[in-house]
Parts: sequence; C-alpha cells; structure tokens
Amino acid sequence: MPSLIVNGQPLEMRADPQMPLLWGLREVANLTGTKYGCGVGDCGACTVLLDGQAMRSCQVTLAQAEGRSVTTIEGLSRDRSHPVQQAMVAEQAIQCGFCTPGIVMAAAGLLAANPNPTEAEIKVGITNLCRCGVYPRLVRAVVRAGRALRGQESVAAAPAPGISPAQAAQAVPALRRPPQTKD
Repeated sequence: MPSLIVNGQPLEMRADPQMPLLWGLREVANLTGTKYGCGVGDCGACTVLLDGQAMRSCQVTLAQAEGRSVTTIEGLSRDRSHPVQQAMVAEQAIQCGFCTPGIVMAAAGLLAANPNPTEAEIKVGITNLCRCGVYPRLVRAVVRAGRALRGQESVAAAPAPGISPAQAAQAVPALRRPPQTKD
C-alpha cells in the first residue's frame, strides 16, 4: 500500500500501486478538487504539486508518488488566501471553474520556481487547457500573484468560504425535499 504525504498529512493509500494518483486522490482520499479532464496529461485539469513541482496526476501512479509530498488545491490554502487564488479572482480569470484548480496549481508551481516570470515564461509554463479562454486574464493573474508573493502588492479579492463542507453536506437533503404545501 503506497504511503505518501498529502497536504502535509501522512496517508496510506489502500489501493493498487498502479492506480493513477488522480484516482487515489479523488476516490481513496476524497479530495475531489483535483479534476479528471482527459486522462492522458494534455488538459492539466488534474494538476497537483508533487514535491513542489506541478505534475499531471493522471500520469503519475501511486507507486511513483510513494514517499513523496503531494499538494492538492485543498491543501494550497484552506481559506482561499493563496496569492494565486486571490489574483485569479481579482483578474476575473475564472469562468466555469472546472479547469481552475489545475490552473491554480500549475501557477503556484511556476511561481514557486520563478517568482517573477515573464509573459512568455507563463505561457510556456502553464499549458493547461481552458475551454472558456481565460488566457489573457490568466497571464495577468499570474503576474499579479508573483508581485504579491514578492511583497510588492497585496491582493485580497476572494472572501473566505461562507459555509463549511460539513454544513453544505447537511443542507443538501433539505434542498431536495419537495416544497411543503398547505391543504
């Protein structure tokens, strides 16, 4: 059973070591922020940080991740305060949101390696696909997040989550009940 560090916590995956890390995170660890997109490493929806480097988790097996540190979107910042998350909101670089976790993780990995990338370096370093076409805003968001990480700017665009996952889970059954009528 592969053991790894996920979002700073030791985790033993009770799964086939040849299972893609993506499915280990989603199905075994219940970390569903990492998205399945193409399954062949092209789209980047499944991007996580593996020992600090952006990697497509659909292309890494649990065996290959053994003993390594994995950071998912859930572990990047619990309160959405990471500069990349804040800059993505501030620059309106989020549309439907499906690709956003992978893009945020790719940007975080790029900025960890190079806190002051040029526009060209951003375009080469973040190859995630976005069907909504947020690319110009994405570049601005990464530049802005870089400035924030270097202490040159403060970005506070996204509020902390307003409802906990536990509260959301409890609210769902109430939302599915048919409306009560008075006879």
